[in-house]
This record gives sequence, C-alpha cells and structure tokens, in this order.
Amino acid sequence: MSRKIYTILSLVLIGAFALAACAAPATSAPTQAPAKVTINWWHISTKDPGLTFWQGLANQYMAAHPNVDIKITVLENEAFKTKLTTVLQSGNPPDIFQSWGGGDMNSQVAAGLLKDITPDLDANGGAWRKTFGAGALSVYAYQGKNYGVPWDMGMVGFWYNKDLFAKANISTPPATWTDFLNDVKALKAAGITPISVGEGDKWPGMHIWMYLATRIGGEAAFDAAYSRKGAFTDPPFVQAFQKLQDLIALQPFQDGYLSATHDVMQATFGNGKAAMELSGQWAPSVESANAVDKKGVANLGFFNFPAVEGGVGKNTDVCGGGNGFAIGKNASPEAIDFVKFLTNATNQAGMAKAGMGIPPVAGGEAGLTDPNMLAVKQNVASATYFQLYYDQYLPPAMGDALNGSVQTIFAGTATPQQAAQAIEDSAKQNLK
Repeated sequence: MSRKIYTILSLVLIGAFALAACAAPATSAPTQAPAKVTINWWHISTKDPGLTFWQGLANQYMAAHPNVDIKITVLENEAFKTKLTTVLQSGNPPDIFQSWGGGDMNSQVAAGLLKDITPDLDANGGAWRKTFGAGALSVYAYQGKNYGVPWDMGMVGFWYNKDLFAKANISTPPATWTDFLNDVKALKAAGITPISVGEGDKWPGMHIWMYLATRIGGEAAFDAAYSRKGAFTDPPFVQAFQKLQDLIALQPFQDGYLSATHDVMQATFGNGKAAMELSGQWAPSVESANAVDKKGVANLGFFNFPAVEGGVGKNTDVCGGGNGFAIGKNASPEAIDFVKFLTNATNQAGMAKAGMGIPPVAGGEAGLTDPNMLAVKQNVASATYFQLYYDQYLPPAMGDALNGSVQTIFAGTATPQQAAQAIEDSAKQNLK
C-alpha cells in the first residue's frame, strides 16, 4: 500500500471519528403520560355541607392528578340502597361507595364484590392503618381483612331543643326511662310535639327499640341471641317492645310519622316542630339542611339514652356506628389513593369543622368545635360497650326483618311477643 493511499484512508477514518464525536448526544425516550383513570364514587350527602365538601375534595384531587376523572353519583339514603342492590347483582360495584360496615358489607365480601385493602393499610409499616382508631376500623373488617375504611364514627343519642324544654319547664335531660316518659307528658301538656321520627324508613324508629333492649339486657342479651345460645324472644327483647308500646301509647310523635322519611324527621325537628329526635352524629348538619331557614335548632343539646330501671345494661353502653367507604372489587390504585386523601387528618378536620360527623382519624378532632359533637365523641370514647346498629350488624335479610318487626309495633299490628318471634324466626334462617 502506498503512502498516498494510506494517508487518504487515515484521513477518511479520522473524519468519520470526528463526525461521530460531533453527532447530537443520545436522548432517552419521552416520559409517557399517566394513563387516564376513571373513579366511580357513590355517596349519600345530598345536601350541604356534605354535598359541597365532598365535591371540593374531588376537585382538589383531580387538579393534582390530571389523569384522574372522578365521577360522583349522589343518592338519598334509601334510593342509594335500592340502586346499589341492583348494581351489585350485576357484579360491577362502584369503585368507592357509602358503607356502614357490618352485615351488609360482610355479605358483599362473601359475594366477591369488594377489594381487600389490607395490604394498602399495612404498607410503609402500617402508616395508613395507624391513623385510624382500631375500633372504628374494625367495623370495616371481615375475617381479619379490611374492605373499607370509616370517615365518621359516633353514636345515636337524643338531640333536643333546649328552648322547647324550657317552655315545658324541663330543666335537665332525663336520666331514667320514667323521667323520659314524664318529660314526654310535660311537653305534650305544653302543646309541644315531644319526638320526631321517620318510621316510613323503618330504621329511625328501630333505634328506640335497640336502645331499650340494650339498656334492659345489656351486651350479654344480644350476644346470647346472636350466638344462638339465647333467642330474640328472650325477656329483654320482649320487654323492650313492651316499653316501646308504652311510649307509643302517649302519642309522642308528629302527625304522619308512620310514613315520614328520615329527612322529614330531621326537618320536623330542625323547624322547631318537635322537642327531640333520636339520631346519630349526622343529625345537626342534616336537620339544618332540611330546615326552612337552613339553620335548624339554635339552642341544641344532646343527651345519652336514659337508663331503664331494673335493666342490667349500663348508661354508658352505646349504640351507633358511622359512615365509611367500601372499596369495589375493580377499584384502581388511584381509587384507593383517593380514599387515603379523603381520610387524611387535614380533610378529616375539615369534615368535622363542617359539622358532618365525628372523625375517626387521629388529628381530625382538631375540627371539632361544637360542644354537642365533643359530647358525642366523649360518650363514644368512654363507652363500656359499643354496639353497631342492630340492623347493620346482623345479616341483611335479618336486618330487614328486624326493622319490619319494629314497625309493626309502631303501627299497632303486632304484639311484643309476635314482633320478637318474627325476629327470632329470621335469626333461625340467617344466623348459623
């Protein structure tokens, strides 16, 4: 090879290396945008403050996660139950939906309709789990696994209008059932409807019988009947129906109570047309939302269900529950993350400040300023026995039978013994 040819080849090679060195640097593939995700969320806050509050949190989350679209369906309590039943039968539950835990949720789990979120609660050393009170979280667990979480946990008690009590010369809330009946008589004598109830929906009136059974028989009576070591025809349950009959005989409820809905019950109380209602921690916000002036009872008070003389149940025994979110079987990781967002301490405090309920998350209590809500929280915290609403704790079919049996007493179409027997008949079919 001649020097000339060698030189030419060398120059070509040098040029090639130079071009390679001057070429544009390699770049990585462009980052792919997160996939679009739709979250279907059903809740039952049909009026403010809940309606606007929940929408605001959804808007915040979507702004921070542009790939997420949250579709909200808002339904009134009974309409929600009806529509959910139909949707669950199709096998395609919403990603997130209202739940009270207990028997209904357990049946949904058994049917394979809910997602086990235990790994999410336990991730990062159980960071999410540790934010909840253990008792509140257990309401949304079945056989040791969680399928939902609570956003509110409280109790049923008597909300009362202090001004109407004063008008009837009642200075303090009743401590015993006898005191309570005497106060009912005093209110009627003063021309005041003593109690509003929404027996058209059945479950509001069930609360009265449930508490009477709890005060008379205590935890032991319910546990015996539920475990089938006893029966719902045992004396405490029959006596509870008898005492409910005694109350009904005084005609203490508003006109049309047998067909009144829960919202009508709340409106009656909120408009100052009744002195008391037995309701949960949601009552102040719902009664004000349903009142004509949207403010409700100005001078509102709260007291625990009175003791029943001769009963073994303690006055500190509490019946109640709360609200939560069940997670549908097809829920995406984004849906679970959204529920984490809804139940963080900041948003729980905001919920409490809005008067929507009692936060079960540590730090959420910072939003509680209403002395009545603080009283509810203290009663729950000091409860010697906490019983989830009977109709929610029991299997769904039995819960329906129980509510229907209580309604027969309100309607005067059954005796206490017959009503108790109807519950027991359902227990034989649904409790094994």
